Amino acid sequence: MNLLAPSRVDPAFRADVLAGFRMARRAIPARWFYDRAGSELFERITRLPDYYPTRVETALLERIAPEVAAMVGPGRAVVEFGSGSSIKTPHLLEAIAPAAYVPIDISGEFLRESAAALASDFPKLSILPVEADFMQPIAPPAEIASLPKLGFFPGSTIGNMVARTAVNLLRAMVETLGVGSMLLIGMDRIKDVDVLIRAYDDAEGVTAAFNLNLLHRINRELDADIPVDAFRHRAIWNDRFARIEMRLEAVRDSSFTIEGEHFFMAAGETIHTENSHKYGPRDARLLLRAGAWTPIAEWTDEKDRFALILAEAQPPGTAP
Repeated sequence: MNLLAPSRVDPAFRADVLAGFRMARRAIPARWFYDRAGSELFERITRLPDYYPTRVETALLERIAPEVAAMVGPGRAVVEFGSGSSIKTPHLLEAIAPAAYVPIDISGEFLRESAAALASDFPKLSILPVEADFMQPIAPPAEIASLPKLGFFPGSTIGNMVARTAVNLLRAMVETLGVGSMLLIGMDRIKDVDVLIRAYDDAEGVTAAFNLNLLHRINRELDADIPVDAFRHRAIWNDRFARIEMRLEAVRDSSFTIEGEHFFMAAGETIHTENSHKYGPRDARLLLRAGAWTPIAEWTDEKDRFALILAEAQPPGTAP
């Protein structure tokens, strides 16, 4: 029996799951990983030895924060898209003396707990959490409407999206923040395939649990009976698209229902659950420009594994 009342099930989640299972090539958007359990599992992933992005980006941010502060100036409202636990955020807030901090995340309970923890470290800072899907333009809280804004989008989360979706998101960020705003964005670099595979298929099985939790969430929220033990986690490098692909592969033939609708998956069939695109320097800059952001500064770690790019939403120009 579904323990959640129907009114509490996100209709977009229901629509995406059912549409994804009806497709010949099954796929579910990665944003639905992040219920409470999924958010907690992802935080465990960020602490794994082989998961380099969080560790490398955090060290890079700590090093460059004074330079970022000098370029963006004080008094901006920092708007973080997909804030999660806000683990990297204190390095930025300490450096730039913001007027307010607005974390945006789809996982409401996790968002509020993280915001409360951050408030204890920054008692004088106005923290205004917003529970929302940041893939669409969001009306900022009225308290920051007149303030200059700095968007913060770390973790190479932009890599979860194919190019068209990523460009649409970047343009939505311009609508949310406004022309004249700035954006500090993290982008993971292309590197040795073995390093990438280990980052997304750890020996402890935490990433596998994170991926499989999506099926547990579907069972719990959509009155489904998917046999979770009939699936395994897969992480594959797709060189053509320069991305890691996460999939759930059926290890045996299985029949199941989701909200009364019947589905069948044969052994070997997969559900595509996440992409993690990696970027060369020119790829990253071109993507930002296509999304209406002009790169103005870029930093990388000493091994060129990860980049942080500062960009500005400049007024539209005319063609020469």
